[in-house]
Amino acid sequence: MRAEEKKDAKASIYGLTREKLIDWAVANDEKKFRATQVWDWLYRKRVQTFDEMTNLSKELIEKLKAEFIMNPLEQVVIQESEDGTVKYLFRLPDQMMIETVLMRQAYGLSVCVTTQVGCNMGCTFCASGILKKERDVTAGEIVAQIMLVQKYFDERGLDERVSHLVVMGIGEPFDNYQNLMDFLHIVNDDNGLAIGARHITVSTCGYMPAKIREFAHENLQINLAISLHAPNNELRTSLMRINRSQPLEKLFNAIDYYTDTTNRRVTYEYIMLSGINDSPEVAQQLAELIKPRNKLAYVNLIPYNPVAEHIKYERSTKDAVEQFYNVLKKNGINCVLRQEHGTDIDAACGQLRSKQMRKDKVQKVMN
Repeated sequence: MRAEEKKDAKASIYGLTREKLIDWAVANDEKKFRATQVWDWLYRKRVQTFDEMTNLSKELIEKLKAEFIMNPLEQVVIQESEDGTVKYLFRLPDQMMIETVLMRQAYGLSVCVTTQVGCNMGCTFCASGILKKERDVTAGEIVAQIMLVQKYFDERGLDERVSHLVVMGIGEPFDNYQNLMDFLHIVNDDNGLAIGARHITVSTCGYMPAKIREFAHENLQINLAISLHAPNNELRTSLMRINRSQPLEKLFNAIDYYTDTTNRRVTYEYIMLSGINDSPEVAQQLAELIKPRNKLAYVNLIPYNPVAEHIKYERSTKDAVEQFYNVLKKNGINCVLRQEHGTDIDAACGQLRSKQMRKDKVQKVMN
């Protein structure tokens, strides 16, 4: 039985927003300021156990222990790249596994988090969808990914902190909306990790355009990115199964609503696939799609990370990328070629997890 299905399973305290922690304290006959103290221990002092919360009563500590665990993740594998990128494979309480990536950028430390165990979106070029969705990742499990990455620096006495977040790991964030929102409020809280909203980006493939509209009213300055990858329905449907039910017309109606409501820029992610979506003609189609929205649009051209299970796709050549980029620029489209990270350590999202699960399966058979 999975941990999420056990009635006696303890939730991670990292899953509580500050408001929910205050509500818990009051419901358990504690003063509100006690919740503030707990929050400070968790995110400012970043202790690893409840016993380290030395200004709390023993009674309160026992209440916390009885109802919560702190860190729900177990580190299974760490891969470090020559460029400083670090890829983590974590095991959840129910033995499921997820990936997290730390990237060193010129502007600081950026962490890419996972929101689901597996993915059902069916993008044909993606390693994350090779293994179908098993369950949503809880808010506490998403926060814990950040905490364990930060722990690496804390334990070594390094004066470095996670300053940027991208929700672009395994899974579709808007298919796990409430846990996503709790996570965002927790890490953005000024009294906690205080990761600035404008330093956080959430990426969606367009699952349920209604969620994009809902996101527009969350009153957060968090960045929105759209996994686009094609400028017409025929091509996009061949790459992304979600486009069958949510074609570009529906998606862009929601995007237009989002930009009209928030006046915030949207980033369009575009993976370059050789001979598939990288011709000058396709670039012109993309330019025509973005032009009416260019004031609040930014195209991010992404080098493809080959996936063993998707051998029909190859990375676009340097010349093809340059031609594609030039077509966009001639049309006045704001665009950039994303810098690569971790190409030597199973860079494609989901690769490390699928490789480890195949390894575990082989070991079970041999035993």
